[in-house]
Amino acid sequence: MLYPLFFEPVYKEIIWGGRKLEKYFNRNIPDGNIAESWEVSCHKSGMSIIRNGELKGTTLKEVIDSYGEIILGKKYNSFPLLVKLIDANDKLSVQVHPDDDYAKKFENQFGKTEMWYVIDAKENAQLVYGLKSEISKEKFIEAINLNKVEECLNYVNVSKGDVIFIPSGTVHAIMDGLLLAEIQQSSDVTYRLYDWNRVDKEGKRRELHIDKALDVINFNFEGNVLKPEFKSFDGYEIADAIKCPYFEVSIIKVNLSYKSNCNGSFKVYTAVEGEGEVLYNGISYKINCGDSFLMPAELDEYEILGKITLLETKA
Repeated sequence: MLYPLFFEPVYKEIIWGGRKLEKYFNRNIPDGNIAESWEVSCHKSGMSIIRNGELKGTTLKEVIDSYGEIILGKKYNSFPLLVKLIDANDKLSVQVHPDDDYAKKFENQFGKTEMWYVIDAKENAQLVYGLKSEISKEKFIEAINLNKVEECLNYVNVSKGDVIFIPSGTVHAIMDGLLLAEIQQSSDVTYRLYDWNRVDKEGKRRELHIDKALDVINFNFEGNVLKPEFKSFDGYEIADAIKCPYFEVSIIKVNLSYKSNCNGSFKVYTAVEGEGEVLYNGISYKINCGDSFLMPAELDEYEILGKITLLETKA
C-alpha cells in the first residue's frame, strides 16, 4: 500500500539566488546564493529522494520503475513534471524555452512550458513577460547587435498570489525581490538571450544561446498576469489557475478540510502558505509551508486539514 510521498529538496546555487528559502520556509540550506529548490523531480539534473515512510531514501525514479502505473496512472511511463521553489534575490537572465519538437531534435529532452505562482514579492515587483508588441524578429536581432535588448522587453507588475503562464517560446525573466513556485515540464533546457551585462566572481559572462533562442521565440505572444478567482465551499476555497496540455493547476485555500482522491491519476501538492496535515488510510502526514508531496495514482480518498494554501497539480 503506497502513501503520500514527501521529498528531500535538491538545492541549486546560481548567481542570482539568495537566502530567502532559508528564512521564509525555516529550512537549513547550503551556503551560497541558493536560487532554486527542486521539490519534486525525476530529472537527471536533480533527482528527488523520498524522505518519509517505508520508501525513505529511495529515488523517485526507482519508485516509478518498481511501481509504474500504481504511481503515475495509465497516461505516463515517466514522471512528466518538475516542481521548484525559486528565490530571485537578483534578476534572472532574459531567456526562452523551446517546445517539445525543437528540444527533442537538438537537446534530446522535452521542451519547457511552465507557470509561476507568486508566493512573496517586494513592493512594485516586476517580471519580463514577452516582448513589446512592435518588436519583430528583425528589430530584435538589431537590438541584440546594438546591446539594446532591454528596450525591447515587456515588463509587468506582480504581487503575492498572482499566476503567470509561460508557454514555450515566451521571452521571460524573473526580476529581483520575488519568491515563486514553478511548475513545469520535466526539462532543463534554457536559452539565454541577455544577462544584464553582469559577470561572475572571475569576471566572466555567462554563456548566451542567441541562435537557438531566435529559432524558438514566439514574436506574437501576448499574455496577462492572472488574478485567480476563488469559489467557496464548506471547509475550503478553490480557484482554477492554469489548464494546458502539460498540466492543470488549481489553488486551494483550506480553512478547515478538503477531501479528494486520485481516481487513477497522480497529483502533486505544493504548500505555499500556512501548515496542515494530509490524512490517508488512518495516518497523518504533517505539511509544512514549502513542502511538496505526491499522491500516487492508486490512492483513494484522502483529507487535507489545517489552515493552508496549496497548489494542486494534475498532469
